[in-house]
Amino acid sequence: MAKSLTKTTLPERRPPTHPGVMLLEEFLKPLGLTQTELAERIRVSYPRVNEIVNGKRGITPDTALRLAKLFGTTPEFWLNGQRNWDLWHAMHARAAHEIDEIEPVTA
Repeated sequence: MAKSLTKTTLPERRPPTHPGVMLLEEFLKPLGLTQTELAERIRVSYPRVNEIVNGKRGITPDTALRLAKLFGTTPEFWLNGQRNWDLWHAMHARAAHEIDEIEPVTA
């Protein structure tokens, strides 16, 4: 990633934790919930939960609402984690050099 890329508060070298890892480590394990139980409680499919936990699927607004209701968090908690994950990966993608070449508009 080029230094002149858009300023951000995200870590430069290490990606943020995927929200699926947070879901597993901070919620499911401590509460003794299985992925199957979570899927049943929030009324979604097991594959959907499993893909989130394994970082193969992101947190959607719908999922964020369901998780927030179940765990007493906010939807923003889940969506901010997903946004940070997505943004970090976009900034470190092959196309990042193209973004670096964009000239800012000045007044």
